[in-house]
Amino acid sequence: MEIFEKYDVIVVGAGHAGAEAAAAAANLGSSVLLITMNLNAIAQMSCNPAMGGIAKGQIVREIDALGGYSGLVTDKSMIQFRMLNKSKGPAMWSPRAQSDRMLFSATWRKMLEDTQNLDFWQDTVTELLIKGDMVYGVKTAMGLEIKSKTVILTNGTFLNGIIHIGMKQFAGGRMGDPPSYGLSDQIKALGFETARLKTGTPVRVDGRTIDFLKMEEQKGDENPENFSFLEKTKLTKQRSCWITYTSPKVHDTLRLGFADSPMFAGRIQGVGPRYCPSIEDKIERFSDKSRHQLFVEPEGWNTIEYYLNGFSSSLPDYIQVKALREIPGFANAKIFRPGYAIEYDYFPPTQLKYNLETKKINNLFFAGQVNGTTGYEEAAAQGLMAGINASLLLNDDEPFVLKRSDAYLGVLIDDLITKGVDEPYRMFTSRAEHRILLRQDNADKRLTEKGYKLGLASKHRYDTYRQKEEKVKKLTRIIYEESISPDEVNATLTENNTAPLKQKVKLSTVLLRPQVKLKSLISVNSALQNIVEENDISNEIIDSAEIQIKYEGYIKKEEDIAQKLGKFENIMLKEDFNYNKLTSISYEAREKLTKIKPRTIGQASRISGVSPSDINVLLVYLGR
Repeated sequence: MEIFEKYDVIVVGAGHAGAEAAAAAANLGSSVLLITMNLNAIAQMSCNPAMGGIAKGQIVREIDALGGYSGLVTDKSMIQFRMLNKSKGPAMWSPRAQSDRMLFSATWRKMLEDTQNLDFWQDTVTELLIKGDMVYGVKTAMGLEIKSKTVILTNGTFLNGIIHIGMKQFAGGRMGDPPSYGLSDQIKALGFETARLKTGTPVRVDGRTIDFLKMEEQKGDENPENFSFLEKTKLTKQRSCWITYTSPKVHDTLRLGFADSPMFAGRIQGVGPRYCPSIEDKIERFSDKSRHQLFVEPEGWNTIEYYLNGFSSSLPDYIQVKALREIPGFANAKIFRPGYAIEYDYFPPTQLKYNLETKKINNLFFAGQVNGTTGYEEAAAQGLMAGINASLLLNDDEPFVLKRSDAYLGVLIDDLITKGVDEPYRMFTSRAEHRILLRQDNADKRLTEKGYKLGLASKHRYDTYRQKEEKVKKLTRIIYEESISPDEVNATLTENNTAPLKQKVKLSTVLLRPQVKLKSLISVNSALQNIVEENDISNEIIDSAEIQIKYEGYIKKEEDIAQKLGKFENIMLKEDFNYNKLTSISYEAREKLTKIKPRTIGQASRISGVSPSDINVLLVYLGR
């Protein structure tokens, strides 16, 4: 007797990628089975208890705008909110939240359980069911064969995972969880390229043994915001983080363990994240620095456990504790568990199409850390896109692909499949050439209509977005139309160290001054006060209107550049194009183009090793 029906989509793994993939596919009407080793660890925060940050906050807002769940879950579980980079331009503003680790996972599970078309199964997938070049299901450790039309692999760090603590080495997908065997070897046997990466995590500390008086307090924002554009939940209380520093004495103690370091001894073969190095790596690479900043982060509302951000390590446990107790505030520290490094298999993402389906096996999708990324947000973004595209594939619909000028999600996927990775990929604002367009405040404007047309963003979400846009238009119209007199505003201008007016001018003219904020103009101008009161205009709408007016010239210029570059994205290349016959382009270019099989001239131009002259040859051949 079969205990399972045939599903449209099987999602393997219930981390951040798997959770978003399952939710997206189910909400688009597909029958979905989510298989995970541990149903009590759905979307677990295996590393730091936080969402968002530089560029990552933009990704969470983009996921939310399309109808994904990460923003909603973060808002329901956050214990602190900060908008980073507020002293810089709005393209750099990045929301970040500390989360209650256990509440975050529990909230994700509740939202998935409330999602129609979604079933769950606790088991380990050991094998894909393959016929020819098509996947048709999975086989599990319990010996079950479960059939499906598509499969999405989101195995995180579990494939052949090995944990390192000094000389100690043992199998694990993360501390306390077993690794996954069999699947990676089968995928390699199918002709996929596989490689190893490494990531790590720091000690967890007993908060009862920390002396916070020796540290600098880092409070949340006075007026905390939300990640989701849909539900506005006001955070009425927050937990503080704390800042402390290492010292030369701490570094000397850590060096005592270098001889037993798995990284320096060569026992770790995988490449670690460049921008989130272990503390021993930081000491080695930045030997001129006498100290490194550490963030002491609470793990939740009702726990004494703290995460020591910046102190990731795979040194022997006794060395970690000895060094920890030499850091200000930790003289009497006790730990819950040591830091460790984890090494795991991944599949270089140049083997994927833009919809995250593999090139070798039809209807098989990869998402998350199996594609070489690091970070919850990057994983969730890929899961969302894989879930969407698996559902679209079943209905013979066109893939959902975002351009680099549409979203950080588009930058992320284009970088992965075009450039590949040789170290864990992490998103930064600097990776996006159109970041003035890809702001955290306008993710709904860029993506909600797309999500609504897909059927993923609800009508309520779409209507909420349209209402917001209408209010922004009303407010900006008043700012462009109405004038303000010297009597009204000069005191404010003088207070903000900018020249007073000599005559009436348009509100927009005054707002263009860098020193002037829209809120200060609202406080002194009756026309603005009336529009705000009559239309229940929120701080979010005020910020949107201010950014649109202050940065109008920059935004228009960036849109023009994106449009010009976009012409290459519309020149399609056939998947079976024979690049070897183009002897006028370099051998390296032919080799890279044949391997990656770019979808467009635009993608071809971003491949490492393909020069502008190679692109010109391609354009001539195509009659362009």
